[in-house]
Amino acid sequence: MLKLSHISKTFNPGTVNEKVAIQDLSLHLEKGDFATIIGSNGAGKSTMFNAICGDFLTDSGSIVLDGQDITFMPQHVRAKNIGRLYQDPMRGTAPGMTIEENLALAAGKGGWLSRISKSDKERFREQLALLDIGLENRMNHPVGLLSGGQRQALTLLMATMNPPKLLLLDEHTAALDPGTAEKVLNLTKRIVEEHHLTCLMITHNMQSALELGNRILMMDSGNIVLDIKGEEKKGLTVEGLLDKFKVGVGKKLDNDRILLSNEK
Repeated sequence: MLKLSHISKTFNPGTVNEKVAIQDLSLHLEKGDFATIIGSNGAGKSTMFNAICGDFLTDSGSIVLDGQDITFMPQHVRAKNIGRLYQDPMRGTAPGMTIEENLALAAGKGGWLSRISKSDKERFREQLALLDIGLENRMNHPVGLLSGGQRQALTLLMATMNPPKLLLLDEHTAALDPGTAEKVLNLTKRIVEEHHLTCLMITHNMQSALELGNRILMMDSGNIVLDIKGEEKKGLTVEGLLDKFKVGVGKKLDNDRILLSNEK
């Protein structure tokens, strides 16, 4: 489904601000794979997502999605097949528009907001009800009045209303309180399973990385240093994952945010 072949990206090459963000990174995701991604700040996680989405062109390598080479495809064209959620709950929705209008935009009816049919409204209401957070009774409320968790849940629904070929989740629960984050994660798991989506999820919570999906990817210095799946993933603990990182990379994982988030 997704094949990254030897992609590299250096920002500000030849200057004092030169930064090698990704170097010779390769990854192959099968259709239906749900891979969680762990790594320190600067490991290249979000940069890899940006490369997939076309925020910039890579310096080398290729990106193939569902058999189509998208390496040089414009960002807005890729967006038709890629759904993405960000850490900031304020991104991904239009705060001045109503919940109903946001869903109409996501459904591809952006030019016909004044003509949302009764059947569309009923469909939106049914899908909102599945979120189980009461938004089906607030369809005419501006999105800007929603809490962060409500907005992330709505954004997740919008990103998967027309199921994308690839769903990218960039620490989409990091800004939420623990209870809300757990609810959004459970919703994420349900939606991914129902639509059989191919998904990559960046997380700073190693327990979530262990519990969700069928693969764990660990990144360091712009590359994937560990790819754990199958029997190797079953029964793996946080301590075991940290040990694998130390053995594979030759150093301890030193990201305080990740380590603190996994303390009991």
